[in-house]
Order: sequence, then C-alpha cells, then structure tokens
Amino acid sequence: MAFKLLNFNGDLAMLKMQSILILFILLPWLLLAQSGSDSYRTELDVPYQPAAFQAKDPYVKERCVLDIYYPTEMKGFPVVIWFHGGGLTGGEKFIPDALKGRSMAVIAVNYRLYPKIKAPVYIEDAAAAVAWVFKNVAAYGGDPDLIFVSGHSAGGYLASMVGLDKRWLEAHDLDADKIAGLVPFSGHAITHFTVREERGIAGTQPVIDELAPLFHVRADAPPLLLITGDRELELLGRYEENAYLMRMMKVAGHPDTRLYEMDGYGHNMTAPAYPLLIGEVERICGLRK
Repeated sequence: MAFKLLNFNGDLAMLKMQSILILFILLPWLLLAQSGSDSYRTELDVPYQPAAFQAKDPYVKERCVLDIYYPTEMKGFPVVIWFHGGGLTGGEKFIPDALKGRSMAVIAVNYRLYPKIKAPVYIEDAAAAVAWVFKNVAAYGGDPDLIFVSGHSAGGYLASMVGLDKRWLEAHDLDADKIAGLVPFSGHAITHFTVREERGIAGTQPVIDELAPLFHVRADAPPLLLITGDRELELLGRYEENAYLMRMMKVAGHPDTRLYEMDGYGHNMTAPAYPLLIGEVERICGLRK
C-alpha cells in the first residue's frame, strides 16, 4: 500500500470532506452503541427499613434509604452493595462512576450517623440494607446468590462487620455466608475509632472487642479481599490491622483471604481499588458458573 503527502489546499479539503462523510455514515452506529451502553436505570432514596419503623422517626426516614443502579436489559447479574465513608459521623451515598456500565447492579446505602445515634445502630442499619437487597434484588433482575458487600473507610468497616459477625444478618433471618464476597476498602479491622470515641478512648489506643471485625475471624466466612493504601501514607495503622486480619483469617483456616496495598496512595485509595473490586466480582462469578 502506498501513501502520499497531501497537497495543503486541495488534498486537505478533500480529506475534510471525506471525514465528514464518514462521520455521517458512522453516526447512527455510534449513537446505537452509546444508547446500548446507557441501558441502566437509577432509583433514588428507596427505604430499606420497615415502613412502620420509618414512620416513627424522621431521622430513620431521612437516612435509611438507598439508591439502586442496575441494567435494564439483563437478568441474573451480580450486585455490589456500596457503603460510603465518613468516619461514621458524616458522608452521603453515591454510585461510584468506576462501577457503572459493568453489567452489574450497584446499590449505594445511607445509614444513621454518630452523634445522633451510637454503636451499634449504624451496623444494624447496614445489616438491614443488606437484608433488603437479598430479599428484593431479584425483582430488578439481580442474582441473590451474587451479592457483594463493599465500601470505603467507615463503609469498609460496616461491610466487614456485617459479613464476619453473623448475628447482624441473623436478625433478618439471613446467613452472612450467603454473601458472595466482602471487599472492604481501607476499613478498620479493629474496633472503629468512632466507637472508641463514644467510650472516651483515644484514637491511638487500639481495641479489639465484639465491634471489631478481627473479633469475628472464622474459617467459613465469605471470600474476603482487603484493600488499603500505602502503609506509610494511610491513616494510623490501617494497613497493619488489615494485615493482621488477613493473617488471622489464614490461621483460622479461611481459604480465600487476600490483601492488596496500594503503593503511593493514602487513605483515599479508591481509584486504583475499584478495578480490584470489579475483578473480584468477575472472579467469583466465574467460579460460580
């Protein structure tokens, strides 16, 4: 095949005309592809607590809601439940952009916050939201056997607590082992610093009690993928406590616990972690086939 230099006036004008013609030919296909990639729907502020409970307390009505982002032209897709961070004292639900358009549903959850409530109410809310998803996601086309629980920081702590301490979902007649996978981002493995603050304990004083994921190490837990920022840039000890959780899970005989440290990233390490979450969903979905 031969190539030639374009004459700046005539040939360049001809090239522009050809480019415009090609664009008009391809435009319908581009629009069709774009519309196909946008075949998702979002429902906002869906209550997950019982209606009678919501009616009793305006704060429950305000905070105990979730957003559902899901494909409309598929069935049997996996579901990621996403808990926002904020130290259990702030934050707002959102659907991470990196998780959109991935042939799965993403459900973003709000929960009540300290100091308006105290532990373990935020864990109870998280469990109620997970239970709602198990009982309702099939109506949206999702697979109840492919529900993953994730979140960042305080959200990662909530994901770990709901998945490792079975009592929270047992209150809803559900077995935590039905969760397909747990993927906490930079979550506490020890007792959360806000829980310690409620008790007057300094943030530098580590505590491991029944409100710590580490307290509930067990061999039969769902697959666990732990992700943190760089140990030198993370919040105090966050990598090390997750490393200890990984070690104790392995000692207990858990067959599927892994830990990733995002070199060069601090506590806000979500950007490089989202692909790991997506990969974990794909890995486990592949194992279930």
